[in-house]
Amino acid sequence: MRVAVLTMFNGLAKTYSLVSVVEEHLHMLLDAGVKVKLLVSQDCPDSERFGIFADDRLEWVKITNRLHGQQIHWMDYSQPTGRVHEAFYDEAETIAESLYEALKDEDVCIMHDILYQGWHLVHNVAVRIMQRRLPNLRFLAMSHSMPIPRPARMVWPLSARYTPLPNTTYLYPTQSGLAALARQYNVPLERCRAISNCCNPYAEFSQELQQLAAKTDLLSPDIVAVYPGRLTPGKQQNKAAALAGALAAASGKRVKLVFCDFPSLDIEAAAFKRMIVETGIHSGIRKEDIVFTSDAGWPDGFPHRSVMELFTISNLFICPSYSESFGLIVLEAASRGNFIVLNEAVPALEELGKQLHAYFMRWDARNIGYDTQEHYHPSERHYMREHAAAIVGQMEQNPVLHAKTIARQRYNPEWIWQHQLKPLLEEV
Repeated sequence: MRVAVLTMFNGLAKTYSLVSVVEEHLHMLLDAGVKVKLLVSQDCPDSERFGIFADDRLEWVKITNRLHGQQIHWMDYSQPTGRVHEAFYDEAETIAESLYEALKDEDVCIMHDILYQGWHLVHNVAVRIMQRRLPNLRFLAMSHSMPIPRPARMVWPLSARYTPLPNTTYLYPTQSGLAALARQYNVPLERCRAISNCCNPYAEFSQELQQLAAKTDLLSPDIVAVYPGRLTPGKQQNKAAALAGALAAASGKRVKLVFCDFPSLDIEAAAFKRMIVETGIHSGIRKEDIVFTSDAGWPDGFPHRSVMELFTISNLFICPSYSESFGLIVLEAASRGNFIVLNEAVPALEELGKQLHAYFMRWDARNIGYDTQEHYHPSERHYMREHAAAIVGQMEQNPVLHAKTIARQRYNPEWIWQHQLKPLLEEV
């Protein structure tokens, strides 16, 4: 399939939010192996191309913005009645010819605000002229602003902003606007679909975080827990794995546990990892949902900046550590909006956790001057399941955690691609 994206951008400054929307659509299409052509204004500087806009897989095509050698100045025709300037139809014919050459081999053309904005009226009409020569070309027409009430009186060509275009599906970022969109263009509601704007958590993150994300799914799990620290029995990573498994078993949710680990001299790393994984699987978590960054390319530790980025994605922090003098990592996890679970038997964690309103559990610990050992009745497995159910319940009732999780799960580019954009293209 060949897809063209028609934007008529004059520049790529990200202060213009539509640039970010198109940027994410290009990522979706190119990462899915679709052949993509981006159509921009003749006056869009090559020097402004960055990121995906400079990707070798993207065909960059400029649509003419000249008539008889003179620059075409776009007029804002936002009213349904009135007159267009004298050169309007000549400009539209010239742009239509340029569009035809760019689109004659394409299967689908995704347009962004071309049919909606008053200053794109000349391009709107040009598309209609060109469409008569390419009757099999399918259009997806995206509107990024609230639909306009259909006026009682309008004249051509200003009425193009309200006139259906053949072979077109009309798109809007939310379901709530589809009925109004259908009324604007006087088309059946079935010809209107929602494609949400997406929030890409990785867009501004470090290369290391993006590399990790390419190796394991961090976005779709219901619960993502990150535990940075030296790989040692003193950090009790096996207890974190046991609780993660209990959370999965008690709730039926998908739980991802990421250990940002680095080696210790007091235990053989491979053996301890096996024990951690076995504990987690036995408790209820899937093997593929336990990740060690040391196995993913960072044997000596994951960069601290990238750990902080992981905390912005995660929603749960479990610290069953045997001993802590303060617990700075607890503050870092809390500052990024995570539900905090701490070992109450460690004095430093108890002190800090009370101020943070953390959730407390009890594991073996080193206290000041003595060690403690926990005994669970009727069993440690039962203790974990009981607390897991309580943790999930509190997380679900927390509106901030809920919003953070839904934004990550349901508004990321992969979800939008799989559930909204890809099905539209498959219909073609």
